[in-house]
Amino acid sequence: MLILLLYFFIFIVIVQLVYYLGIFGKFAFAKAQKTTPKRIPISVIVCAKNEEENVAKYIPLLAEQNYPDFEIVLIDDASSDSTLDIFEEFEKKYPNIRLVKVENNEAFWGNKKYALTLGIKAAKKEYLLFTDADCYPTSKDWITTMSAQFTLHKTIVLGYGGYEKIANSFLNKLIRFETLLTAIQYLSWAKAGNPYMGVGRNLAYKKEEFFKVNGFINHIQIRSGDDDLFINEAAHAKNTTIAYNPESFTYSKPKTSYRDWITQKRRHLATASHYKFLDKLQLSTFYCTQFLFFVVAILLLALQFQWMIVTGIIALRYLAVWIVIGFSAGKLKENDIKFWFPIVELFLILSQMNIFIANLFSKPVHWK
Repeated sequence: MLILLLYFFIFIVIVQLVYYLGIFGKFAFAKAQKTTPKRIPISVIVCAKNEEENVAKYIPLLAEQNYPDFEIVLIDDASSDSTLDIFEEFEKKYPNIRLVKVENNEAFWGNKKYALTLGIKAAKKEYLLFTDADCYPTSKDWITTMSAQFTLHKTIVLGYGGYEKIANSFLNKLIRFETLLTAIQYLSWAKAGNPYMGVGRNLAYKKEEFFKVNGFINHIQIRSGDDDLFINEAAHAKNTTIAYNPESFTYSKPKTSYRDWITQKRRHLATASHYKFLDKLQLSTFYCTQFLFFVVAILLLALQFQWMIVTGIIALRYLAVWIVIGFSAGKLKENDIKFWFPIVELFLILSQMNIFIANLFSKPVHWK
Protein backbone atom coordinates (compact mmCIF):
# COMPACT_ATOMS: atom_id res chain seq x y z
CA MET A 1 0.00 0.00 0.00
CA LEU A 2 2.74 2.47 0.94
CA ILE A 3 4.70 1.69 -2.21
CA LEU A 4 1.62 2.65 -4.26
CA LEU A 5 1.46 5.92 -2.33
CA LEU A 6 5.11 6.53 -3.20
CA TYR A 7 4.43 5.88 -6.88
CA PHE A 8 1.47 8.25 -6.70
CA PHE A 9 3.74 10.87 -5.14
CA ILE A 10 6.28 10.44 -7.93
CA PHE A 11 3.49 10.84 -10.49
CA ILE A 12 2.34 14.07 -8.80
CA VAL A 13 5.85 15.50 -8.89
CA ILE A 14 6.29 14.54 -12.54
CA VAL A 15 3.08 16.40 -13.41
CA GLN A 16 4.31 19.43 -11.48
CA LEU A 17 7.66 19.34 -13.28
CA VAL A 18 5.89 19.15 -16.65
CA TYR A 19 3.96 22.29 -15.74
CA TYR A 20 6.91 24.24 -14.37
CA LEU A 21 9.69 23.16 -16.70
CA GLY A 22 7.68 22.21 -19.77
CA ILE A 23 5.11 25.03 -19.82
CA PHE A 24 6.09 27.80 -17.43
CA GLY A 25 9.70 27.51 -18.54
CA LYS A 26 8.66 28.91 -21.92
CA PHE A 27 8.23 32.27 -20.23
CA ALA A 28 10.78 31.92 -17.44
CA PHE A 29 13.68 31.17 -19.81
CA ALA A 30 12.58 33.44 -22.67
CA LYS A 31 14.98 36.13 -23.84
CA ALA A 32 14.48 39.73 -22.77
CA GLN A 33 11.84 41.39 -24.92
CA LYS A 34 12.94 44.07 -27.35
CA THR A 35 10.66 46.96 -28.23
CA THR A 36 10.42 48.41 -31.72
CA PRO A 37 8.12 51.44 -31.44
CA LYS A 38 5.16 51.66 -33.82
CA ARG A 39 2.81 54.52 -34.63
CA ILE A 40 -0.43 52.55 -34.30
CA PRO A 41 -3.37 54.80 -33.28
CA ILE A 42 -4.40 53.74 -29.76
CA SER A 43 -7.47 54.32 -27.62
CA VAL A 44 -6.71 53.89 -23.92
CA ILE A 45 -9.90 52.83 -22.15
CA VAL A 46 -10.54 53.32 -18.43
CA CYS A 47 -13.84 52.39 -16.78
CA ALA A 48 -14.49 53.83 -13.32
CA LYS A 49 -17.23 53.58 -10.74
CA ASN A 50 -16.79 55.64 -7.56
CA GLU A 51 -13.03 56.02 -7.99
CA GLU A 52 -12.62 59.75 -7.33
CA GLU A 53 -9.29 59.49 -5.49
CA ASN A 54 -7.70 57.10 -7.97
CA VAL A 55 -8.76 58.87 -11.15
CA ALA A 56 -7.59 62.23 -9.82
CA LYS A 57 -4.17 60.71 -9.23
CA TYR A 58 -3.68 58.37 -12.18
CA ILE A 59 -5.45 59.82 -15.23
CA PRO A 60 -2.79 62.57 -15.61
CA LEU A 61 -0.15 59.81 -15.80
CA LEU A 62 -2.01 58.35 -18.76
CA ALA A 63 -2.47 61.74 -20.41
CA GLU A 64 1.28 62.41 -20.22
CA GLN A 65 2.33 59.27 -22.10
CA ASN A 66 5.03 59.63 -24.75
CA TYR A 67 3.08 58.44 -27.76
CA PRO A 68 2.28 60.26 -31.01
CA ASP A 69 -1.31 59.18 -31.65
CA PHE A 70 -3.60 58.21 -28.77
CA GLU A 71 -6.82 59.17 -27.08
CA ILE A 72 -8.12 58.34 -23.62
CA VAL A 73 -11.70 57.13 -23.30
CA LEU A 74 -12.92 57.72 -19.75
CA ILE A 75 -16.07 55.81 -18.85
CA ASP A 76 -18.03 56.90 -15.81
CA ASP A 77 -20.23 53.96 -14.83
CA ALA A 78 -22.98 55.86 -12.99
CA SER A 79 -20.73 56.93 -10.12
CA SER A 80 -22.30 58.42 -7.01
CA ASP A 81 -19.16 60.28 -5.90
CA SER A 82 -17.13 62.98 -7.71
CA THR A 83 -15.67 60.70 -10.38
CA LEU A 84 -17.75 62.24 -13.18
CA ASP A 85 -16.89 65.79 -12.09
CA ILE A 86 -13.18 64.96 -12.17
CA PHE A 87 -13.54 63.34 -15.58
CA GLU A 88 -15.27 66.45 -16.93
CA GLU A 89 -12.39 68.63 -15.68
CA PHE A 90 -9.88 66.33 -17.40
CA GLU A 91 -11.93 66.48 -20.61
CA LYS A 92 -11.55 70.27 -20.58
CA LYS A 93 -7.83 70.09 -19.76
CA TYR A 94 -6.69 67.40 -22.20
CA PRO A 95 -7.83 67.59 -25.85
CA ASN A 96 -7.32 63.84 -26.42
CA ILE A 97 -9.71 62.77 -23.65
CA ARG A 98 -13.14 61.48 -24.62
CA LEU A 99 -15.80 61.08 -21.92
CA VAL A 100 -18.52 58.44 -21.90
CA LYS A 101 -21.28 58.88 -19.32
CA VAL A 102 -23.17 55.71 -18.44
CA GLU A 103 -26.56 55.89 -16.79
CA ASN A 104 -28.06 52.91 -15.01
CA ASN A 105 -29.85 50.67 -17.46
CA GLU A 106 -32.60 48.47 -16.08
CA ALA A 107 -31.44 45.45 -18.11
CA PHE A 108 -27.73 45.92 -17.33
CA TRP A 109 -27.77 47.69 -13.98
CA GLY A 110 -24.34 47.77 -12.38
CA ASN A 111 -22.81 45.66 -15.18
CA LYS A 112 -19.29 46.81 -16.01
CA LYS A 113 -19.43 44.98 -19.35
CA TYR A 114 -22.29 47.20 -20.47
CA ALA A 115 -20.28 50.33 -19.58
CA LEU A 116 -17.16 48.99 -21.32
CA THR A 117 -19.15 48.16 -24.43
CA LEU A 118 -20.31 51.79 -24.68
CA GLY A 119 -16.71 52.95 -24.24
CA ILE A 120 -15.37 50.57 -26.88
CA LYS A 121 -18.00 51.71 -29.37
CA ALA A 122 -17.13 55.36 -28.64
CA ALA A 123 -13.39 54.80 -29.19
CA LYS A 124 -12.14 56.40 -32.43
CA LYS A 125 -8.99 54.27 -32.77
CA GLU A 126 -8.90 50.68 -33.99
CA TYR A 127 -6.46 49.46 -31.35
CA LEU A 128 -7.62 49.45 -27.72
CA LEU A 129 -5.49 49.44 -24.57
CA PHE A 130 -7.21 48.76 -21.25
CA THR A 131 -6.32 49.49 -17.67
CA ASP A 132 -8.32 49.94 -14.46
CA ALA A 133 -9.09 53.20 -12.68
CA ASP A 134 -6.89 52.20 -9.73
CA CYS A 135 -3.87 51.36 -11.92
CA TYR A 136 -0.94 53.39 -13.19
CA PRO A 137 1.79 52.64 -15.77
CA THR A 138 5.41 52.17 -14.74
CA SER A 139 6.69 54.61 -17.35
CA LYS A 140 5.68 57.19 -19.93
CA ASP A 141 6.40 54.55 -22.57
CA TRP A 142 3.65 52.17 -21.46
CA ILE A 143 1.58 52.71 -24.60
CA THR A 144 4.71 52.41 -26.74
CA THR A 145 5.81 49.08 -25.27
CA MET A 146 2.34 47.53 -25.27
CA SER A 147 1.45 48.66 -28.81
CA ALA A 148 4.85 47.53 -30.10
CA GLN A 149 3.73 43.91 -29.75
CA PHE A 150 0.92 44.30 -32.27
CA THR A 151 1.57 42.84 -35.72
CA LEU A 152 -0.57 42.14 -38.75
CA HIS A 153 -1.74 38.86 -37.19
CA LYS A 154 -1.10 39.43 -33.46
CA THR A 155 -4.11 41.52 -32.52
CA ILE A 156 -4.36 40.65 -28.81
CA VAL A 157 -1.60 41.59 -26.34
CA LEU A 158 -1.53 40.25 -22.79
CA GLY A 159 0.39 42.45 -20.34
CA TYR A 160 1.41 42.28 -16.70
CA GLY A 161 -0.43 44.14 -13.96
CA GLY A 162 1.37 43.96 -10.63
CA TYR A 163 0.78 45.31 -7.14
CA GLU A 164 2.75 47.81 -5.11
CA LYS A 165 5.15 46.53 -2.46
CA ILE A 166 4.33 47.16 1.20
CA ALA A 167 7.29 46.80 3.53
CA ASN A 168 7.10 44.26 6.36
CA SER A 169 3.75 42.89 5.20
CA PHE A 170 3.42 39.13 4.78
CA LEU A 171 -0.04 39.57 3.26
CA ASN A 172 1.51 41.81 0.59
CA LYS A 173 4.05 39.11 -0.25
CA LEU A 174 1.26 36.54 -0.45
CA ILE A 175 -0.82 38.74 -2.78
CA ARG A 176 2.14 39.52 -5.00
CA PHE A 177 3.21 35.86 -5.14
CA GLU A 178 -0.29 34.83 -6.21
CA THR A 179 -0.26 37.59 -8.84
CA LEU A 180 3.17 36.47 -10.03
CA LEU A 181 2.12 32.81 -10.26
CA THR A 182 -1.05 33.73 -12.16
CA ALA A 183 0.96 35.86 -14.59
CA ILE A 184 3.49 33.06 -15.12
CA GLN A 185 0.62 30.77 -16.05
CA TYR A 186 -1.30 32.95 -18.50
CA LEU A 187 1.86 34.37 -20.12
CA SER A 188 3.42 30.91 -20.45
CA TRP A 189 0.31 29.28 -21.87
CA ALA A 190 -0.06 32.15 -24.35
CA LYS A 191 3.57 31.66 -25.38
CA ALA A 192 2.84 27.93 -25.75
CA GLY A 193 -0.03 28.73 -28.11
CA ASN A 194 -2.95 28.31 -25.71
CA PRO A 195 -3.94 31.74 -24.33
CA TYR A 196 -6.75 31.36 -21.82
CA MET A 197 -6.95 34.63 -19.85
CA GLY A 198 -5.65 38.15 -19.42
CA VAL A 199 -6.02 40.87 -16.80
CA GLY A 200 -7.96 44.08 -17.35
CA ARG A 201 -5.25 46.00 -15.51
CA ASN A 202 -3.09 45.68 -18.63
CA LEU A 203 -4.62 44.30 -21.80
CA ALA A 204 -4.79 45.37 -25.45
CA TYR A 205 -6.62 44.21 -28.53
CA LYS A 206 -7.84 45.37 -31.92
CA LYS A 207 -11.45 46.49 -31.94
CA GLU A 208 -12.35 43.90 -34.59
CA GLU A 209 -11.55 41.11 -32.08
CA PHE A 210 -14.28 42.50 -29.83
CA PHE A 211 -16.91 42.41 -32.56
CA LYS A 212 -15.85 39.00 -33.90
CA VAL A 213 -17.23 37.40 -30.73
CA ASN A 214 -20.11 39.89 -30.38
CA GLY A 215 -18.39 41.60 -27.47
CA PHE A 216 -19.36 40.33 -24.04
CA ILE A 217 -22.76 39.04 -25.11
CA ASN A 218 -22.00 35.34 -24.48
CA HIS A 219 -21.18 36.04 -20.82
CA ILE A 220 -22.99 39.34 -20.22
CA GLN A 221 -25.00 37.75 -17.41
CA ILE A 222 -21.76 37.09 -15.48
CA ARG A 223 -20.82 40.30 -13.68
CA SER A 224 -17.06 39.74 -13.83
CA GLY A 225 -14.91 38.49 -16.70
CA ASP A 226 -14.69 41.51 -18.99
CA ASP A 227 -11.02 40.61 -19.25
CA ASP A 228 -10.43 36.88 -18.69
CA LEU A 229 -13.71 35.54 -20.09
CA PHE A 230 -13.33 37.72 -23.16
CA ILE A 231 -9.76 36.47 -23.73
CA ASN A 232 -10.85 32.89 -23.05
CA GLU A 233 -13.35 33.22 -25.89
CA ALA A 234 -11.50 35.45 -28.38
CA ALA A 235 -7.82 34.54 -28.03
CA HIS A 236 -5.99 31.76 -29.84
CA ALA A 237 -2.44 30.89 -30.89
CA LYS A 238 -2.49 32.91 -34.12
CA ASN A 239 -3.88 36.21 -32.81
CA THR A 240 -2.34 36.50 -29.33
CA THR A 241 1.05 37.59 -28.03
CA ILE A 242 2.48 38.85 -24.73
CA ALA A 243 4.30 41.95 -23.46
CA TYR A 244 6.83 41.66 -20.65
CA ASN A 245 9.19 44.56 -21.16
CA PRO A 246 9.31 46.25 -17.70
CA GLU A 247 8.14 49.54 -19.23
CA SER A 248 4.90 47.82 -20.26
CA PHE A 249 3.83 46.99 -16.68
CA THR A 250 1.08 48.62 -14.68
CA TYR A 251 0.71 48.65 -10.90
CA SER A 252 -2.10 49.17 -8.44
CA LYS A 253 -2.53 49.25 -4.69
CA PRO A 254 -3.07 45.78 -3.18
CA LYS A 255 -5.64 44.83 -0.60
CA THR A 256 -4.48 45.46 2.95
CA SER A 257 -6.72 42.99 4.76
CA TYR A 258 -6.88 39.25 4.29
CA ARG A 259 -10.69 39.29 4.18
CA ASP A 260 -10.79 41.83 1.33
CA TRP A 261 -8.23 39.86 -0.65
CA ILE A 262 -10.15 36.60 -0.15
CA THR A 263 -13.32 38.33 -1.37
CA GLN A 264 -11.48 39.49 -4.49
CA LYS A 265 -10.06 36.00 -5.15
CA ARG A 266 -13.48 34.41 -4.67
CA ARG A 267 -14.77 36.51 -7.58
CA HIS A 268 -11.85 35.44 -9.73
CA LEU A 269 -12.38 31.75 -8.97
CA ALA A 270 -16.09 32.00 -9.69
CA THR A 271 -15.31 33.58 -13.06
CA ALA A 272 -12.76 30.88 -13.92
CA SER A 273 -15.50 28.26 -13.60
CA HIS A 274 -16.84 29.60 -16.94
CA TYR A 275 -13.62 28.98 -18.89
CA LYS A 276 -13.48 26.44 -21.71
CA PHE A 277 -13.38 22.84 -20.48
CA LEU A 278 -9.74 22.17 -21.42
CA ASP A 279 -8.61 25.42 -19.76
CA LYS A 280 -10.45 24.49 -16.57
CA LEU A 281 -8.88 21.03 -16.75
CA GLN A 282 -5.32 22.31 -17.06
CA LEU A 283 -5.84 24.80 -14.23
CA SER A 284 -7.53 22.33 -11.88
CA THR A 285 -4.86 19.70 -12.59
CA PHE A 286 -2.13 22.16 -11.69
CA TYR A 287 -3.73 23.31 -8.45
CA CYS A 288 -4.78 19.79 -7.43
CA THR A 289 -1.24 18.45 -7.87
CA GLN A 290 0.10 21.41 -5.89
CA PHE A 291 -2.19 20.56 -3.00
CA LEU A 292 -1.60 16.81 -3.23
CA PHE A 293 2.15 17.31 -3.28
CA PHE A 294 2.04 18.74 0.23
CA VAL A 295 -0.50 16.24 1.56
CA VAL A 296 1.25 13.12 0.25
CA ALA A 297 4.74 14.40 1.11
CA ILE A 298 3.73 15.04 4.73
CA LEU A 299 2.04 11.64 4.93
CA LEU A 300 5.05 9.74 3.58
CA LEU A 301 7.47 11.60 5.85
CA ALA A 302 5.22 11.04 8.86
CA LEU A 303 5.15 7.32 8.11
CA GLN A 304 8.94 7.38 7.54
CA PHE A 305 8.52 5.31 4.38
CA GLN A 306 11.54 5.51 2.07
CA TRP A 307 12.24 8.89 3.64
CA MET A 308 15.52 9.43 1.80
CA ILE A 309 13.87 8.90 -1.59
CA VAL A 310 10.92 11.07 -0.58
CA THR A 311 13.23 13.84 0.66
CA GLY A 312 15.19 13.71 -2.59
CA ILE A 313 12.02 13.99 -4.67
CA ILE A 314 10.82 16.92 -2.55
CA ALA A 315 14.18 18.65 -3.00
CA LEU A 316 14.10 18.08 -6.77
CA ARG A 317 10.62 19.56 -7.05
CA TYR A 318 11.50 22.61 -4.94
CA LEU A 319 14.71 23.25 -6.86
CA ALA A 320 12.98 23.10 -10.25
CA VAL A 321 10.08 25.29 -9.12
CA TRP A 322 12.36 27.80 -7.42
CA ILE A 323 14.44 28.19 -10.59
CA VAL A 324 11.35 28.84 -12.73
CA ILE A 325 9.82 31.19 -10.15
CA GLY A 326 13.16 32.98 -9.80
CA PHE A 327 13.69 33.61 -13.52
CA SER A 328 10.05 34.67 -13.95
CA ALA A 329 10.20 37.00 -10.94
CA GLY A 330 13.28 38.62 -12.46
CA LYS A 331 11.42 39.31 -15.71
CA LEU A 332 8.42 40.76 -13.89
CA LYS A 333 10.49 42.76 -11.38
CA GLU A 334 9.25 40.80 -8.36
CA ASN A 335 12.67 39.55 -7.26
CA ASP A 336 12.09 39.71 -3.50
CA ILE A 337 9.22 37.22 -3.78
CA LYS A 338 11.44 34.33 -4.84
CA PHE A 339 13.19 34.31 -1.46
CA TRP A 340 9.84 33.79 0.28
CA PHE A 341 8.69 31.16 -2.20
CA PRO A 342 8.44 28.00 -0.02
CA ILE A 343 6.50 29.81 2.72
CA VAL A 344 4.11 31.89 0.61
CA GLU A 345 3.36 28.91 -1.63
CA LEU A 346 2.10 26.90 1.35
CA PHE A 347 -0.01 29.81 2.63
CA LEU A 348 -1.37 30.39 -0.87
CA ILE A 349 -2.50 26.77 -1.17
CA LEU A 350 -4.26 26.99 2.21
CA SER A 351 -5.90 30.24 1.12
CA GLN A 352 -7.05 28.68 -2.14
CA MET A 353 -8.69 25.85 -0.22
CA ASN A 354 -10.44 28.47 1.93
CA ILE A 355 -11.68 30.25 -1.22
CA PHE A 356 -12.85 27.01 -2.86
CA ILE A 357 -14.82 25.94 0.22
CA ALA A 358 -16.34 29.43 0.69
CA ASN A 359 -17.54 29.49 -2.93
CA LEU A 360 -19.28 26.15 -2.44
CA PHE A 361 -21.60 27.67 0.15
CA SER A 362 -22.16 31.24 -1.08
CA LYS A 363 -21.76 33.43 -4.13
CA PRO A 364 -19.11 36.16 -4.16
CA VAL A 365 -19.98 39.86 -4.53
CA HIS A 366 -19.05 41.47 -7.88
CA TRP A 367 -18.78 44.94 -9.52
CA LYS A 368 -19.63 47.77 -7.19
